[in-house]
Amino acid sequence: MGRALRLDEVLSDPRIWRGKAANQTPDGLSTGHAALDAALPGNGWPRSALSEILLPADGIGELRLLLPALGELSRQGGNVVLIDPPYTPFPLAWQAQGLELAKLQIVDSSGRDSLWSAEQCLRAGACAAVLLWPRQVDDRALRRLQVAAESGQSIGFVCRDARHAEQSSPVALRLRLHVRPSEIEVLKCRGAAPPTQRIPFADGRH
Repeated sequence: MGRALRLDEVLSDPRIWRGKAANQTPDGLSTGHAALDAALPGNGWPRSALSEILLPADGIGELRLLLPALGELSRQGGNVVLIDPPYTPFPLAWQAQGLELAKLQIVDSSGRDSLWSAEQCLRAGACAAVLLWPRQVDDRALRRLQVAAESGQSIGFVCRDARHAEQSSPVALRLRLHVRPSEIEVLKCRGAAPPTQRIPFADGRH
C-alpha cells in the first residue's frame, strides 16, 4: 500500500478545483477580451487545461479570439504549436498581432496523427499552447488531451464544428462562436455555472 498523501500534495494536483476568496489573484490567462475575461472563472483561459471552441465554419473567428493570448505566451518565451491548421497561417498578420514568430511551430500530419501529435506536445511540458483542428475526435480522445494538458502544464485549444455542441465534453472550458450577431456563448466553464448571456464579439478589439 502506498504512502498517504499530505493535504498540500493533494491540493497541488491541477485536476483539483478549489474555490477562491474574492480578493485572491485570478489564475487564468487573460483572453485579451475584457468582457470574456469578466465572464470566466479565473478571469481568462484555464491554465493546464483544454478549451474547446465550437465554430459554424473554420476561420470564422477562432484566431481573432485566440491571438491575444497566444501572442502573450510567445512574448513570455513559450512555444505555440499549431497542428493541422485548415489554412496556411500568414506570418506577418500573426506578427502584427504581437506573436513572436520564432516561437510559432506548425505540425502538418495530414490529419492522420493530429490527435497523437497534440497529446505529445501537450504532455511534453515544452509547449505553452497547442492549437488543434481535428477532423474527428470523440469524448475519449478529448479526455486524453485534457489529461495531457494537465500533466504538461500546457494550454490546449481544440476547434470543432458547432454541430457537436449538443454532445458532452470533458474539457475545462467550452465556447461557441456565433455570427450575425458576432457573439461568444459560454457552454461550460470549470468552477462555475456558465453565464446566461452571450458576450458581444463584434470587432475583436481588446
